[in-house]
Formats: sequence, structure tokens, C-alpha cells
Amino acid sequence: MKKIAILGSTGSIGTQTLDIVREQGDIEVTAIAAGSNIKLLEAQMREFKPALVCVYDESAAGQLKINTADLDSRIVTGMDGLLEVAVQPESEILVTAIVGMLGIRPTIAAIKAGKKIALANKETLVTAGHIIMPLAKECGVPILPVDSEHSAIFQSLQGAGENRIEKILLTASGGPFRGRRAEELKEIQVEDALKHPNWSMGRKITIDSSTLVNKGLEVMEAKWLFGVELSQIQVVVHPQSVIHSAVEYEDGAVIAQLGTPDMRLPIQYALYYPERRPLSGDKLDLFALGRLTFEKPDMETFRGLSLAYEAMRRGGNIPTAFNAANERAVALFLERRISYPAITEIIEACMGEATFVAEPTVDEILETEALAYEHIRKVFE
Repeated sequence: MKKIAILGSTGSIGTQTLDIVREQGDIEVTAIAAGSNIKLLEAQMREFKPALVCVYDESAAGQLKINTADLDSRIVTGMDGLLEVAVQPESEILVTAIVGMLGIRPTIAAIKAGKKIALANKETLVTAGHIIMPLAKECGVPILPVDSEHSAIFQSLQGAGENRIEKILLTASGGPFRGRRAEELKEIQVEDALKHPNWSMGRKITIDSSTLVNKGLEVMEAKWLFGVELSQIQVVVHPQSVIHSAVEYEDGAVIAQLGTPDMRLPIQYALYYPERRPLSGDKLDLFALGRLTFEKPDMETFRGLSLAYEAMRRGGNIPTAFNAANERAVALFLERRISYPAITEIIEACMGEATFVAEPTVDEILETEALAYEHIRKVFE
């Protein structure tokens, strides 16, 4: 019986992780954490009976305690609660599916506690990869990627041994606005940006996918996860989302992972690695598919991707400024307070405003985030 804890149990990755728990039947959920969705959290508590539950929002936690007074689960709150879930002695694997930089401290704590990390929180590596990866190596803790693209790269590396990677081919669907020009993006509304052509995801990541910022974050994450140079990561627009990513070796061989767009596959692979298990759902039918197509990304129209490469080239705390600016800008767009093109305008402004720190500590990472938020509040809100 595997024992897992989940940060972000009510989000898209968290709920699909619990789908796998239901289907496989040999995983015990020992702890869960969420932000404030106590209605869904209560349902999860009653179904999976975790010993420990964290509600980040303290006022919501009070209501949850009243609603679940008949259960044995212990309810904790805030960052202290997230840290408690991360290091809970009973769990073996921590699924980090929480959104944003809230995931940094719990991930570090879990690594120090010897937990395997099923990583779905890309911000952790984007902003603190220089801390996380050396620490995981020192502690002998595997970082198992849950993002479909990084899982595909990870799967394509199995059996590679000491053979050298020439290039990582990181695929992107292109989002709902693929092929549009910059002037056409000015009138885009929230509803338009939330219509992803292939994947069913949370609101924030769906917006990020439409701007290609999400792909930029994945480029940064891939650099840390697989120890390659930025110049070795090539983004390839692949509208069918069937090739989830690939690895080119120095002899020219390209090994790819293909499948239907189903996030449960990379989640399940991370939970059971290196074992593969049967998984319900549609399987890939190449005859029905007919063809696969590929394009270069339009990095002039979708400047979020080019800004991500710039942030990673500059290094230090600049990726944190990029990420923090995007988080706040997307929130403002979803609140209909800024235009769609303003998302990348805000990112560029915050990158320019940030005071460079070459090897930021966790405190300096969080300070960079706070300063970006303050700059946005003063200039854009």
C-alpha cells in the first residue's frame, strides 16, 4: 500500500490524483491540503479519511472543523499547516500540486524529510531550482515530474544511461490563439482565453497556456530537472498534443512519448515509477489521428515565451520576477481589470524593475515576489 500526501487536493492535478487513487485501490491518502474550497475538501475527507488536513485560509478552516466534527482528521492552517502535511511521517510521496510559490518551503521540507516528490508545482523549480535540485541530490530524493511534457522527457530518458542529450524537444499545443497576430490579441476576453483546444486544466494554467507563458515556465523547469543548457531546449508547436515531448541524443536518434491528452497518465507514472499500470480512458489511435504537424513558436506575438528565455539567461532572481508578475497579471486579467496583452507588458516591466540577486535565498525569492506585486499595485492597478 503506497501512502501519499497531496498539496492542492482540490485543484485539477489534485482531483485527478484522487481519481487514480480510486481506480488503483492500493494507495492510502494520509494527508491533503487546499486553499479554501472547503466544500470539496470535506467531500475528500469523508471519502479518503486522511489523518491530517490543511486549509491554508484560516477562516475557512474554522468552518471546516465545524462541518467535519464527526471525523477523526486533524485540521491545521497556513504555511505551518502546509509544512506539517509535507513532512507527515506516514507518507512516502508528496504530490506538490499547489499553485504558486507557496510550494517552495513545503517542497524543501519534504525533501529534507526524505519524501519522494511528485512535482506538479513548476514555480518551485522556476524560482528555486538552484536550491531544490542540489538539495534533492544531497538527500537522495527523486523528483518525479508530473507535468505532461516533463514526464514525457523523463520517460524518454529511461535506459539512456550515460548517453548525452543533444536537445530536448518541448512540445506546445500553441493554445487557442495559435496563428493570430499581435493586434488581434487586444480584444481577447477571459472566456476566449479559457478555451484550451486540447487540455482540461485549472483557470490560471489555461491562461498561461494561451499566452505561451506556461511553455516558458516549462523551459525553465526543464533546465533544472534535466541539467541541460538553455540552448538545448527547443520549443516545438504541435497542435495535436499527441507527442508530449521528446529527447534527441547526440547520434541523432529522437525518442518521444506519445499518448492522448490525459493528465492522469503522467500522474500515475510518477506515483508508481518505474512500474506502469493499466489506466482507463481512450488510448491513442494513430489511424484515427491521421497526421501530426509541427511549427515554430511565434515568439514575437507571444512574447511571454521570449521573456521566459530572457529571464532564464539573466538568471538569479529574474525568473522569480517573471513568475510573480505573471501570477498577479493573470489574476488581474481573470478579474477583468487589465487587457490580455497587458499580461506580458506587466511581466516585462517587473523583470526590468527587479534588483538582480545572483544566488537568491528562499527569503530573497519571496522578497522579489513581494516587490513585483508592489510594483504592479503602484503602476498597473
